[in-house]
Amino acid sequence: MPTTKELVKEIEKLAPSERVKIIDLLIRDTIKPDEAIEKIWVKEASARWDAFERGEVEAVSYDSVMAKYRKK
Repeated sequence: MPTTKELVKEIEKLAPSERVKIIDLLIRDTIKPDEAIEKIWVKEASARWDAFERGEVEAVSYDSVMAKYRKK
């Protein structure tokens, strides 16, 4: 079995999106999500996406949001 250090070296070779998938799987395997909260979040995320697609909500860039909070 590979060591932790060896695994990290292999993971570092992956694309960022693949690393995120690994992180997500590890977290979900380690900390089991509350199913009730997950269902609420799925409903909220879907509602937000639908509102965005209908043009009811504008996208805001990460940089503009961070700039707003860095000023404080």
